[in-house]
Amino acid sequence: METRTVMKREQEEQSSQMSHSMQLSSQIKKKTFTSSDEEATYSDYYPIIPADLMSVKEILGTENFPRHRTWEILKETLAADEEYHRDKWTMFGNEVEKVEIDVIRNQHVLRKRVDKMALRKQAEKKASAHMKYLELLSQKAPDFPIPLRAHTVWEGMTVKLSCTVQGCPPPKVTWHKDGIPLRLSDQPWNYSLQQKFGLNSLEIRRCSPDDAGEYKVVAKSPLGEATTFATLVVNSYQGAAAGSECWQTPALNLEQEAQFGTSFPPTWVKEGDSLTLQCTFTSALLPFQQDVSWFRDGIQLHQSSNVDIKMVDNKASITLRAAHKEHEGVYTAKLKTWDGIQEHSAFVYVKDASAAVLGGPASPLSVQVSDVNRDYVFLTWQPPSADGASPVEGYYVERCDLGQGKWVRCNVHTQKMCHYPVFGLKEGTLYQFRVCAVNKAGAGRPSKATEPILTADPLEHTRTTVVKVDRGRTITITKDELEGQVKAPFPPTNVHACEVSDTYVVLSWAEPEPRGRETLNFYVERSLEGKNSWELASLDMVVNSPRFPVFDLVKGKQYCFRVRSINKYGISDPSEPSAPISLGKPQAVPAPPHSLMAIRDTDTSVLLQWQEPKDKDDILGYYLYYNEIGKQDWKTVNNKPFTKTRFIVHGLKTGREYVFRVKSVSRAGNSSYSEESCPILVRSAIYVPSAPSAIALLLCTGSEMVLGWRAPAFSGGDPVRGYYLDQREKDMNTWREVNIQPVKERQFRVGNLSNGHFYQFRVFAANIAGVGKPSEASEAFLCEKWTMPEPGCPYDLGLREVRNNSLVLLWAAPLYEGRSPVTGYLLEISQGDQSDSWTALNDKPISDTHYKVSGLQAGQTYCFRVSAVNEAGVGCPSLPSEPVTAQTKPGTKNIEIGVDNDGFIFLGYEADQMSDESKFLWSKNYTEAIDARRAGTETKKNKSVLTFTDPSEEDLGLYTVEMSDNSNLSSSYDFTAEDLERLKELSWQVRNPLIALKSGWQVDVSEKGDVRLWLQTESLSNTAELRLIFNDREISSTPRRKINFDKAKGLVEILFDQLSQEDEGSYTAQLRDGRAKNQFTLVFVDKKFRETLALADAKRHDHQRKSGPYFQEFLSWSVNEDCEVVIKCKVTNINKDTSLKWFKEGTEVTQAVYDQSSGVSTLTISQVTKKEAGSYRAAVSDKRGEDVSTLELLDNEYDKLLQQLSKQCALSAGPLSIQSTAEGFKLYCSFKYYISYLKTSWYFKEKRIDQEARTKTGSNMQNVWIEILNPTENDKGKYTLEMFDGEETHKRYLDLSGQVFADALLEYQRLKQAAIAEKNRAKVTKGLPDVVAIMEGKSLCLTCFIEGEPAPEIFWLHNDREIVNENQFTITKEPKRSSITVNNVNMADSGKYSIFVRNQYGSETADVTVSVYKHGEKPPANAVEMG
Repeated sequence: METRTVMKREQEEQSSQMSHSMQLSSQIKKKTFTSSDEEATYSDYYPIIPADLMSVKEILGTENFPRHRTWEILKETLAADEEYHRDKWTMFGNEVEKVEIDVIRNQHVLRKRVDKMALRKQAEKKASAHMKYLELLSQKAPDFPIPLRAHTVWEGMTVKLSCTVQGCPPPKVTWHKDGIPLRLSDQPWNYSLQQKFGLNSLEIRRCSPDDAGEYKVVAKSPLGEATTFATLVVNSYQGAAAGSECWQTPALNLEQEAQFGTSFPPTWVKEGDSLTLQCTFTSALLPFQQDVSWFRDGIQLHQSSNVDIKMVDNKASITLRAAHKEHEGVYTAKLKTWDGIQEHSAFVYVKDASAAVLGGPASPLSVQVSDVNRDYVFLTWQPPSADGASPVEGYYVERCDLGQGKWVRCNVHTQKMCHYPVFGLKEGTLYQFRVCAVNKAGAGRPSKATEPILTADPLEHTRTTVVKVDRGRTITITKDELEGQVKAPFPPTNVHACEVSDTYVVLSWAEPEPRGRETLNFYVERSLEGKNSWELASLDMVVNSPRFPVFDLVKGKQYCFRVRSINKYGISDPSEPSAPISLGKPQAVPAPPHSLMAIRDTDTSVLLQWQEPKDKDDILGYYLYYNEIGKQDWKTVNNKPFTKTRFIVHGLKTGREYVFRVKSVSRAGNSSYSEESCPILVRSAIYVPSAPSAIALLLCTGSEMVLGWRAPAFSGGDPVRGYYLDQREKDMNTWREVNIQPVKERQFRVGNLSNGHFYQFRVFAANIAGVGKPSEASEAFLCEKWTMPEPGCPYDLGLREVRNNSLVLLWAAPLYEGRSPVTGYLLEISQGDQSDSWTALNDKPISDTHYKVSGLQAGQTYCFRVSAVNEAGVGCPSLPSEPVTAQTKPGTKNIEIGVDNDGFIFLGYEADQMSDESKFLWSKNYTEAIDARRAGTETKKNKSVLTFTDPSEEDLGLYTVEMSDNSNLSSSYDFTAEDLERLKELSWQVRNPLIALKSGWQVDVSEKGDVRLWLQTESLSNTAELRLIFNDREISSTPRRKINFDKAKGLVEILFDQLSQEDEGSYTAQLRDGRAKNQFTLVFVDKKFRETLALADAKRHDHQRKSGPYFQEFLSWSVNEDCEVVIKCKVTNINKDTSLKWFKEGTEVTQAVYDQSSGVSTLTISQVTKKEAGSYRAAVSDKRGEDVSTLELLDNEYDKLLQQLSKQCALSAGPLSIQSTAEGFKLYCSFKYYISYLKTSWYFKEKRIDQEARTKTGSNMQNVWIEILNPTENDKGKYTLEMFDGEETHKRYLDLSGQVFADALLEYQRLKQAAIAEKNRAKVTKGLPDVVAIMEGKSLCLTCFIEGEPAPEIFWLHNDREIVNENQFTITKEPKRSSITVNNVNMADSGKYSIFVRNQYGSETADVTVSVYKHGEKPPANAVEMG
């Protein structure tokens, strides 16, 4: 038996495998070792034993063994192969029979153990059920049979508070002191808590007044809650009782817990960018608060590769390294507190990234992968919110094999629905998937890629079972081991459609049993319903998974499908055909929502509500869109479908009107737009105002009190319409209304009071939404007539124009002046919102009731108070102002001063926040009203203008403006005498305007020689007038001089066809347009006029020249890379009759080349000499005219050409080379072309080489060289050739040393020896002709001259044989000459005669052909006749 170690499974899976049957086939089940207490219905099942542990006789001979066709096939297979397998199976059975006894013994042991365990579990289960039953009978809500009782102790004593609690289940008990949970860890030395058998005791050692208070015990359980109270009074030795009414005992000194400080607002981030949200806390986090949790749409976020959560000091932050549309939603930060959980939430909007193509759609989102198989997955996604320039037509699906890193498109045709089956994947491979939307503009940006998906067989784990045996061993049993020797697989079962779309069908089936122990593949066949003509649907595709998508079905037709299994042993029979399957109907897009309603929320947000459509089953969510009234620019609100029907749209502009619309989202696409909402103006919703504050007593007469208070910090979006007051006497609990009708002012006289009594007051503010919360109760004011000599306190402190470094403080004079009138005020400042340290702002009292405080620190918080002064002294200070932070708010505007279009001086102020009830309040010096006779105000939208009627010194001063419902929006301007003078001048200019000049007089000359004088002003109206003055007389248009006036462009033009001397002078343009006027003068004389006239004549002549063929490029020369001089010109405006001729010094040059198609003509000079200098002329002509171009190639121009040619020659120079000769070394440099104008110098070791006996220089048209005669070792070194072209020096180098020198010297010696040998070698110099003729019978004498040292040996040959017959031949030999005489020649003497000379240095042969002819014959024509 094969035993394999497998991974340990969970206890539940192990128990399930031990108590349930394992699927063997569709009909047979076997059960693991059954205990005796299990149900009788399992008696027909048998223990699982691998097939290789059972003998063949047992398997096939057991009659009562439950049968399945698998065993019949196995039996048939064995019978067919009986002869082949008989010996093998017999041996195998004999060996296995030896093991059977041990296996059966182990079965009995295991059965006993299982029985014992089952009995134990059954007993424990019954005992547990009985205990639960008893608990249910005894359940009881919490109760205190003995409650806490009050105690009074002396300071320093020990006290024990005790109570008993009952309840089932036992309740959880908590202690509280003065309503705050009691934390024993704060004072472990002082508190001791005991809980035993329902008795709960709290022992307090060494009681102090701080321990006095109300103690509470709370008992909680699922059945309810019970509470008991008791008061602890601690008597002090000083006589006061802690915990009594006259002694306020502080609560338990708990550590100050942190709260949210500044938090993140609604945030926008572009797709793909990083996002960071941060919130700060009011103090350091306590230990139990350290874990700040972050959530998105209620789901907690954790640290990951894309999410970074940090907690530094008192700041918590979360960062998304790459934000995608899937990350859009409500983000929440949760903080633990003593009372529970405090949280802050804000919506994060993820905007679409830039389109991949212009007009392309946005990216889809939420791509999900399901039904993962060996070669198949199923994808779903959500459509994008933005279609682009045209509706989305479909989607492309892409996959990426992570091993290759390349994205590949899965579908050829676009998929309209937001789901798609991906087939043909590789098993055991990691893939990622993404989707692109497509419209007419092209494919948009891809979606966020899915997480890596591993393709695998999802049923693999079901084919393996692990059985535990004794001593911790396990037996792994697979289905394949139970299939015996089955090779060919069985057919699949349950063929059906698991996904049906209007474009495809996905088939699914169950794998066959048995499978055949080998890897399975499948063939898919199909046939039209009612026909039995089956065709292969999978074609050449390999189907590895029990899933197969079919795309090529015909709509309206029904098909049946069947599947065959395949392994390496063969193909199974086909499965049972499926039920008829056809393409589904196209899924319709959902209906749009309706009843869209926009509701005011804040000054930057709007609440939207809508009704979902009736058919809402397939709706995934909703997309929202908004547009500002007056624009046609619809923008997307959310890019992730929102599932609810209520949404707050953030990021809107205050005071702007918007309309909204909504789409439904489904897998079939987005619906059409809903109807637009009604336009809504963005502003805060109206709430009741907040509570007033700072109630102050301003005056008391003994029976009346005058009270003042501070306005609410928030008016609720509507102006406060009035105030209501309540009063009560001190120590009374009942409040009584003071006024029934609302009070408009923040000051009220309360009458009918009793002298000598203390009174408290509270104030309510009311607006159109209702009455707000009351203020905190004032301090107890004594009703007693004021008689003190000092003044009372100022009141109604207000703050205006708060900026980074300054603010303005306002206040009202005290109602009670004291013994004498108020003479001034002293101001004090305190830094921090709760500081008691006050610093004087002014040393001397000021008389105004306003003061500008400067020198503040930006971001710091300040409080202010004011005291009045009279002759008796300084009165009591006012209540402190509200804490204010020195900071300029975004959008803060200041008063602007200027002059309007009518010339009136004005002051203007623009508010960035306004409501319908908002009003601009203008004043002078903060208190004086504006005199309507001297200035008037006008308000348009959010801007107010104060316009002066006739400003004078009487109007100078400080002007202020503020909003009626928001004093934080305020500004001031000090109108000074300098401003008045400056603006009066500007006002005069506006009322008496000048026409502005854009461009002064300009003079242009056209290509035809026309002259244009022009100027341009600002745009003029149709009523504008023009007068042109030339030399003090008005002119108008004439045929020779035209005048144009374009009023819309402000353009004045004077056009001259042909400028002449008569046009010299000054030109003045006088313009008038309504009240505006101006004039501009051009002085067109002297040098400026003469230059313009000459330029016009030249251009006119040039234009006339171009009426026929003309030179577009005149004659010019250049030097090419081959050191050739090229003279070139180009003509244009030519035709077939046009001719081009070249001349030099009046003589026509025929070597020029002319390309009529391009108009280019060239003359190439390959070698430049003196004769090339001269005057060149080219003439082009036809019937229309003639044009001439000349080139003077003389003097300086010729020198310049030589210099350029020399430079090009130098640039063409190759590297220095060495050549050995018989005389020595020859160093040379090759050129494409060399001229003597290029000066050359040779240097050896940086020293110039002068002409001497051992060196010779030379040159020709291709080379420059220097010869070194008889070289020695002293000639080793660096040689340099310098070439000077007249402007630059060019150099070439050769290092003649080392092996280069050695090789050259060796070659020189060889050539020298060869020259000596050649000089002394034996040779025939002259004397013998090639052919001679002689008549028969005559004598022939041949003579030749000889050289050689030493004197050479001489031999004469006849027909290559040496002549030795001295009778017929006479041979003479001299040092420098030799001859042979042939006596009485005959025909036999004809042939070749040769002389051969030789010495120690070499030899040479000279030949002559002798032709003998008879008397009367003619000698050969090519022969020299002798004799």
